[in-house]
Order: sequence, then C-alpha cells, then structure tokens
Amino acid sequence: MKFAIFGDIHANLEAFDAVMEDAKALGADQFVCIGDVVGYNANPHECVARLQELGCPVVKGNHDEEASATTEIVGLNPLAHAALEWTRRQLTQEDKHWLRNLRMVRQVRDFTIVHATLDTPTSWAYVMNRFDAMASFSYQFTPVCFFGHTHTPRFYVKALSVSLDSSESLRIDAGRKYFVNVGSVGQPRDGDWRSAYALYDHDNQQITIRRVPYDIETAQRKIRAAGLPDQLAERLALGK
Repeated sequence: MKFAIFGDIHANLEAFDAVMEDAKALGADQFVCIGDVVGYNANPHECVARLQELGCPVVKGNHDEEASATTEIVGLNPLAHAALEWTRRQLTQEDKHWLRNLRMVRQVRDFTIVHATLDTPTSWAYVMNRFDAMASFSYQFTPVCFFGHTHTPRFYVKALSVSLDSSESLRIDAGRKYFVNVGSVGQPRDGDWRSAYALYDHDNQQITIRRVPYDIETAQRKIRAAGLPDQLAERLALGK
C-alpha cells in the first residue's frame, strides 16, 4: 500500500495534476491531503473538484477556512488578502460548504494528518524548527503525523530528543515518532520551484519526499489573466 500525501495545493491545477500523475506512476493507490486546497493561484474551484473526485481524507488549512468564511478577511499579508478576496468570488456555495466542514485533525489508518500544529491546530502556528515540533509531539498519539503550512518539506524525529533530518527519504523505526512536513504542491518556498509531496510506502515503512516539475508557464499565465497580483506569478519560478 502506497500513500501520496500532499497539501498546500493553493489552486495550482497544473502542479496538482503533475503530482497526481507522478504518484500514480509510482504505484500510489491511496491519497491524503493536508489542506490549503485554495488561495494564491488561479484554479480554486477546479482543485476542489479534483480533490472531491478522489474522495480522499482531507483536513482544513487556513486558506480553506478564510475562503469559505463569511466574515471580513483580516490579519493576512496583502498578497494573501488579495488572492483570498478573488478566490471567494470564484468558489461556488457548494465548494465553500465543503471547505468549511473539513476537520482540523484526522487519523488515517495508523497515522495522523493536520495542516499546521497538533497542539493548537486552529491557531495556524508555524513549525519552523525542532523546538516548534516538540509542542506537537506532545499531542501526537500515532508514530507518524504529516503536516504542511510552511511550504517546506522537513522530517522531525523524536527519540530521546527531537532532531531535524534533512534527507529526502526516511525509514520509520519502531519506538520513534515522526512529524513530517510534506512541502507544497502549488507554491513551494524552499528555493525549489518544483512541486513537493510525500510518498509513504506503508508496507516497507519508507517515506520519500518527491519533487515534480510542472507546467509553470501556464500556471503563471492564468494568474496574470485572472488579474491576481503579478508577484504571485513571479514567486512560483523562485520557489519562495
């Protein structure tokens, strides 16, 4: 059994399709999303529809929450604010209802998924280092938890202490806990423009971070055609 675990799609349909093609070619037969389906890019409705077609486990991200809310958007940077205002106009009421009702934390088989942190999932805090990860480990009751939100793939490992493993592939050992950031499908921020997701070979207890090129020019052209801020198109090529 192989799981493709992905998130931070951020309405980038070209990236999402490329990740799905890569995962299926590698034998993935289960799919899991750690949230932020929408925001920033130009195909929010289409990405929601693709995910609904998969029928896979999904948790809510902060952009999913804001895009489906009826209250005024506050506390976001100008780029995110502009993109979310536009996104609200593109989503159907059915899309918003689906996003609004996503759970914050889920257990899938013997692992957990969350968008941001396990200790305070509704506060949308960022796990930027091993000290941040320590707080979530206290609330992690499965050997592995997958998360996102920072758009940067990372492996945090808890044995006697918490360490950061910078490899691209990791074997799960009994007696340890793993807090795994799967990176971003639609807007990577680690200096690599290619989409990121995790491939979890459950039978062999191996997790690999995959990087997948996609049709970035089409994604950028759509952003500009939609009238979204040009910086959103430019940053895709920079991976930040």
